[in-house]
Formats: sequence, structure tokens, C-alpha cells
Amino acid sequence: MILSKNPKVIIVMGSPGSGKGTQAILLAEKLELFYWETSKVVGREIEKAAQGSFIEIEGEKFYFEEEKKLREEGKLWDPPFVVYIVKKKLKELAQEERGVVLAGSPRTSYEGEKIIPLLKKLYGPQNIKVVLLEVNEDEVIWRNTRRRECQLSRHPILYSKETVQLTRCPLDGSKLVSRVDDTPEVIRVRLKEYRERTLPLINLFQKEGLKVIKIDGSPPPADVFKNILKVLKFQ
Repeated sequence: MILSKNPKVIIVMGSPGSGKGTQAILLAEKLELFYWETSKVVGREIEKAAQGSFIEIEGEKFYFEEEKKLREEGKLWDPPFVVYIVKKKLKELAQEERGVVLAGSPRTSYEGEKIIPLLKKLYGPQNIKVVLLEVNEDEVIWRNTRRRECQLSRHPILYSKETVQLTRCPLDGSKLVSRVDDTPEVIRVRLKEYRERTLPLINLFQKEGLKVIKIDGSPPPADVFKNILKVLKFQ
């Protein structure tokens, strides 16, 4: 059933390092939406899981330790594993009548086929927008090998002349570290995964009647955000 308060859903897509997490945070704050970044939420579930633990889905066991190894190799988590966690959280948000910004989900056609119908049912297709950030692969590799995040809350710290000397997060004071999957070799694997498994979602969105807004993700984040707001209009 569609929610009475008419909350909005924004799906932010883009390759690794395209800035989708940063833009999702800005959109969530500006539009008062819940910020949902799959990589962080699922990553936390994996990190806190006890050794040998698993989720059983349709008779198949998905072990947290194996999902962790996939991420470290630059590969995507198993779609059923991701969908299980994402759908559970989306239903909770819908019950609270809260809108949401999704960054990094869905990432595969399987996830899209499971998640998009649920979003349409909960929020209504007219309240769902898709933003695709486009950045060339050379810049993606440059960005990813230089970005860092804080240990406590995983705040992303973009590389710039102002941040290059930082050793502590300006928001919570925890140590800044590089992500384990932000090496050139792993990033190339992640880009291949993105091309082959995530980009085909564009066709799925269009078949589901959802408009995909393409935005150049190369400019500074503030400029990208302004460009998104110019075209992001709910009817």
C-alpha cells in the first residue's frame, strides 16, 4: 500500500568513487530523507558477525566471512545476501513513513528485480527518482586511491589540498584510514563489476517506468549537488 504522507525515494547510482555517497548525504540532509548506504550498512553487519555465522535464504547459506572476502577482492556481495538486508530495512523505513536516499543499491539486476517492485509498492513510482553520476574510469582510479574514511563512523574524506595533511576526522576525531579495497588492482576489478553487473540496471529502471537522470560527476561535489537539485523535481 502506498504511504499516505507521500515520502520520496532517490536512488543514487555511479561507479566506485563517482561521489554517490557524498551526494546521497547532501540530498538526505537537504530533503530530510533517511540516508541509506548499502556498503556501510551491510559492511557493519559483516564486521560484527560472529565467526561461522550465516544467513539462510531459500535453502542456501550465505556465510558472512565469505561475503567479507568478496569485498576485499573487489567483487560484489552475493545479491540474495544484500537483498535480504536491504528489504528488511526498507520495510522498517516505510512503516515509519520516512523517505530514503539509496546509495549503492541496487547493484545488480537480481537486486533491482527484487527491490524496485518493493519500492514502487511502498512509495509509488511517481515518488521515485534515479540519479546516475558519470565519471571516467581514469579519474575514478585517481580518486579511489587517494580517498580515506574515519575509523569510527566511516565518514568519507575527499582528497584535496585542504585535506591531504589531515590525520583525524574533522567530524568525530577518529583516525583516518584508507579502505582495504581502494588499491588500483582492486578498483579495476570493481569497475569491471560495475560495467557488467550494475550498468544493465538502467534498462531495468526504464522498463519499470522510472526516469534516470544522468549527471556529470567530475566537477567539485558542491557543483554536482547544485546540478542534481536543478533537475531533481518530483511531480
